[in-house]
Amino acid sequence: MEKGENLPELVDVMRALLGPEGCPWDKEQTLETLRPYVVEEAHEVVDAIDRGEPKLLREELGDLLFQIVFQAELARQKGWFGLGDVVKGIAEKMVRRHPWVFGGEDVKGAAGALNRWEAQKAKEKKKKKKKRGALGGVPIALPALLRALRVGEKAAAVGYDWPDADGVRAKVDEELAELDAARAEGDRAAMEHELGDLLFALASWARKEGLDPEAALRLSLDRFSARFRHAELAADARGESLRELDDAARDALWDEAKAALE
Repeated sequence: MEKGENLPELVDVMRALLGPEGCPWDKEQTLETLRPYVVEEAHEVVDAIDRGEPKLLREELGDLLFQIVFQAELARQKGWFGLGDVVKGIAEKMVRRHPWVFGGEDVKGAAGALNRWEAQKAKEKKKKKKKRGALGGVPIALPALLRALRVGEKAAAVGYDWPDADGVRAKVDEELAELDAARAEGDRAAMEHELGDLLFALASWARKEGLDPEAALRLSLDRFSARFRHAELAADARGESLRELDDAARDALWDEAKAALE
């Protein structure tokens, strides 16, 4: 089972669900209606990774794989391609994109591998009729912060980047000052513009420092949520509500939560 020999079993299940005696709901689905489920399942995989729970990760990977098989089977019914074509295509691409593994080339470290990957990818893209540019491969539907990271990576791959982390850190200060200036003028449109630039600069700075801004924000939200829930439960145990407490009392509960959850 280590090589996934039982994948055809899932294909058989999918075809039964979509068959004449299958599930009415499944048979009504289209590639378009399944879009939100693909996104949702991918996010749940990330959540399982962050939780560090192998059993949950296995389950969520299965749910995501089911969506892939579902989409591939719908495509097969249209006469486009099947799951076998999907697997064959990605396997061949990985071999082409890793000439230092499958072609005898040498690269220096992870940075060298990434640069060679991007070079090979760019070479392949040139052969396609429609040229989308260096940023064309970044999905617009990505969460904005993750998209900012990927756009920065793509731009950096063609040399459009700050020389070091200090340069982009200075850009963060510059964008924050411009946001403050827009706020002082009461210009809401300019504030939104400058806030976007600031967030993009922060994502770029994180990239230069080797940090994942999407993961960092998720962890921050997890910490906040855990502390908030702790304070909420503590207030409830006293017969109180956070809404009814004054600022000093809420701050005290927050400090207790931070200490308890360190």
